[in-house]
Parts: sequence; structure tokens; C-alpha cells
Amino acid sequence: MSRYDYIVVGAGSAGCVLAARLSEDPANRVLLLEAGGRNRNLFVHMPSAFAQAMSGTRRNWGFETEREPALDGRRLHCPRGRGLGGSSAINGMVQVRGHPCDFDEWEALGAAGWSFADCLPYFQRAESWISGADAYRGGEGPLAVGLGNGGRLNPLYPAFIEAGRQAGYGVTADYNGYRQEGFGSMQMTVKDGVRWSTARGYLDPAAGRRNLRIVTGASVERLLLSADAMRARGVRVGLGSERLEIEAGKEVIVCAGAIGSPALLQRSGIGPLDVVREAGIELRRELPGVGENLQDHLEVYLQYRCIQPITLNGKLTLSGRAGIGLQWLLFRNGLGATNHFESCGFIRSRSGVKWPDIQYHFLPAAVRYDGGAPLSGHGFQLHVGPNKPNSRGYVRIASAEPEMPPRIRFNYLQHEQDRADWRLCLRLSREIVAQPALDEYRGEEIAPGAPVTADEDLDAWVRANVESAYHPCGTCRMGEAGDPMAVLDAQCRVRGIDGLRVVDASAFPSITNGNLNAPTVMLAERAADVIRGRQPLSPAAVPIWAAPDWEHRQREAAPARSPDA
Repeated sequence: MSRYDYIVVGAGSAGCVLAARLSEDPANRVLLLEAGGRNRNLFVHMPSAFAQAMSGTRRNWGFETEREPALDGRRLHCPRGRGLGGSSAINGMVQVRGHPCDFDEWEALGAAGWSFADCLPYFQRAESWISGADAYRGGEGPLAVGLGNGGRLNPLYPAFIEAGRQAGYGVTADYNGYRQEGFGSMQMTVKDGVRWSTARGYLDPAAGRRNLRIVTGASVERLLLSADAMRARGVRVGLGSERLEIEAGKEVIVCAGAIGSPALLQRSGIGPLDVVREAGIELRRELPGVGENLQDHLEVYLQYRCIQPITLNGKLTLSGRAGIGLQWLLFRNGLGATNHFESCGFIRSRSGVKWPDIQYHFLPAAVRYDGGAPLSGHGFQLHVGPNKPNSRGYVRIASAEPEMPPRIRFNYLQHEQDRADWRLCLRLSREIVAQPALDEYRGEEIAPGAPVTADEDLDAWVRANVESAYHPCGTCRMGEAGDPMAVLDAQCRVRGIDGLRVVDASAFPSITNGNLNAPTVMLAERAADVIRGRQPLSPAAVPIWAAPDWEHRQREAAPARSPDA
């Protein structure tokens, strides 16, 4: 345990990728350190049980935000995966790359070489798409991507897609391909009815290599720096009652996530002067951007009663759940083999928005995730929210003790445009649900409720009900050398410290338009080539859907559009 070429801190969505790719070269001795365990629990592998997989603190760091001023002082949960696979082992398995413009935005913000043309080949290398490879998709990668049950087991899935088309937004055959914008089938990291985390896709095939060592239950307390703080020379690790110092001959690569990575840097004396010193730590390298620029997606559950008894609410009894579980255990199929988000949509909130900024996950059930009583009867809901927030928050340690969780504040909805986008989001969502395709299923609106229409009432309901979509990012962002808040250069190297990189969602300059697991895996795939000194994959040259600049009507009551509107 004394010396390796590469030490990878964190076996999450990025760390598993890097450990697998770096150890492909038998000359590299790679150590992968993970604070959690092996995640063998049944709930981790059964797609429909992801809410149980996320519960508790055995597989989840269980972070919580500070009181959020613009959310009536509420504290929000901020779950992060703990164990092999990290958040890819407890998340909702939704596979969204983001919009091509997201990555062009990264490059415009100073991350040279991270345009969509540069990133697409790595998205392709990472995945095995159920329909096979094409100009946009990969067919032989480690991460399996499928469609669950493909919307076949409930008529509400295609009805929601058709409602989006009737509302004038169009249909996309593959939102991770030529066209993101529109309504279509949702994709998920599930294969043969089983969750396909990065631990399963990347780490399991590599685990037998003699040059890769995987150590669980290993808490990295701080980074070890040279006397002049110009180089990372290793890590200090808590392993049970032992404290070990392990040297890295080439690099330490931090993959602890958007919360854990900035906290580890700050505990090591790397970060904003006031944050580090207030925690009682000697400042080793001042980098004011460490922990800043925190971003996330919010969502609400727009709920309706269903007038036909066809929803998942009828399966939520003890016997219903047991039947689903038994079928999955025996055959790995049925309602246990999906995350139940099998249709979705991406639309723009208003005229002048360059790419879609509102995302829908459709669920054929009306449920709560806070332990409250289930709905009596049948219902369905839209998980919906704006995807390009302007508000920014922070992650700051409060103590030098590794066991002490950091202070997390997203500053949700502090920006006026974010609040305005939420009003548009809810009104446009009601328009979609009001379309004829849902007439035979749609009952009364449960939440927020039909009387909630005025701006101030919508704002109040959002403040009281909005939840995190669990997509934190941006806290060690890439940027240009002259940007004082950029923590990393475009090769994910920590500025001013040799032999140290951060490779995870904290490196994102800005949040992407969708769920974050897919771009995090892509980031690690490309970073692995950079670290190994390999020639990057050739940029792709493919056409991308460029939609007309639709005029979005803003109305108080938001009546239904006609089918040909």
C-alpha cells in the first residue's frame, strides 16, 4: 500500500472509468480508494427499487443543504453515492448526455477541447446503445443503455408523448442523437433488467488485473503535498483504525464528486483563503474557486388523478410490490426491470432561448418520496423543472475533521430569471397535459391544484414544494488561465500543483441540459486519454437539430392548444 503510479480517490461514476482505463496499460500501477463498500444489496441492482437504494447512509453520504433563503428557509436533501459505482449505483439511471450546445458553452467558458464535436466520440466510446452504433451512438462501450420496457406496459407513456406533439413541440426518435428537443422514449442505464452502474460496466471487467488494486472502506482524509505545495505526492487515508500515507509516483486523481472533491481540496489547504483558515487549516495553495460555482437542477411533481385504473398506484400494495419483486428475481423482467420513467420531453421555456431548457420525466403514478401517505386511487405525474439555472452556490468545509460534513448552499432561486422560468415551466406543463391525447386519462389536478394560477401563488407553491434533482456540479470548474475562479485547466489539472487532477462533475464549467451521469462518464473517458498522453479521438462532424425560434405564448390560465397549433 505504500506507492502507486496513480491514486484515484473515489470509485464513483468517474473514478470507476479512470481506474479501468488507466489500468489497461499494464505498466501503470493503479490504486482505487473508496470510502464505501461493494454495493451488493438487491435494491442496488433492481431498477425499480432505486428509491430504496438511495435511502439511509450505508450507500449514500446523506448530505443536506443549509437553509435555502429563497425556499422559505428549507433544508434539502443532497444524496451522493457511497460505495463502488458511487451515484451511478443509487441514481435513477436516466441517461441524458445533454444538449450539444452545453459543451460548446463549456469551451466558450474556457474549457478548450470540450466542444460537442470533441466530446461526442467519447460519449460513443462509453456506451452500448440497445439499437446499436450509428453516427451519434456507440454500440460496444462498457455502459449499457436501454429503454426499460420501452413504454409497452402502460398506455400513458405514448399518450404523454402524443400530448407533447399536439402542444406543438414535436417528437424525437433519440434525444441523445440528432435531436434532443421534443418528446420521446426515455433511456436508462439498464441491461437485461439490471442496473448498469459504472462499477458493473467498467470496474467489474477490470477488477482481476494485477496492476489494479481496489480498496473499500478507505476514507481519504487529505492530500499530501510537497514542502513548497507545488506537487501532490500522495494521500493520507483512514482505513479502519489505521492511518496510512500512500505515495503517487505520477498523479493523484480526485473523483469524489461535486461535494466531496472541493471538500477534500479545502481540507488539504487548497482553496479560498478565508474558508481554509476558518477551518483551522494551513493554507497551502490559494484557489478562490474551490467550492464555488455550485449548480443543480430543481424539480417539482405536477400531479393529476387518472380516471382509468391503469397506473402504478394500483401496484403499491404489499402484495403488488411482492409480485413485482418475485417476477424480477425469477426472470429479470416486468415492472421491476425499469425505473418507470419511460417517456420524457425537452422544450424551451420562451422565445429567444437557444436550446431547450425544460425537461420532463413522465411517471404513470402519483407518489411522494418523503414517506407520506400514498395517493388513494390512481394518478400520474410530471417530474419537471428548468435545466439552465442562473443561481450559484458553494461547498465550504466547517472543520478540518473528515467526518464533519461540509456546508452546502445552492442559493436556489436567488436569481429573478430562475423564478420567472419556473412560472413559465408550470404554465407550459399544464398546456401539455391539457391536450386531447390525455383526455381519456386526465382527472383533476392534484398538485399544485387548479386554483394556483397567479404569479405569487405559483412562486409560493414552488418555494414550498420544489426538490433537488440531485445534479450538483461545477465546484472545481475548468477554465482559462486568466480566470481567477477557474480551479482546473482544460486537462483537469489543478492550477499550480503538479500531479493533481480533479475528474468528476465538479469540473463542469456549467450544468448540462439533463441528468449528469452520462456527461460525467464522458468526461472521465476523455480525461483518461489526456492522462495517458494518448492522441484524443478525432472530433465528430455530424449535423444537429436546429429548431425555429418558436414564439411561446404566456397566459394566465394556459388553455389547451389545438392539435395543429
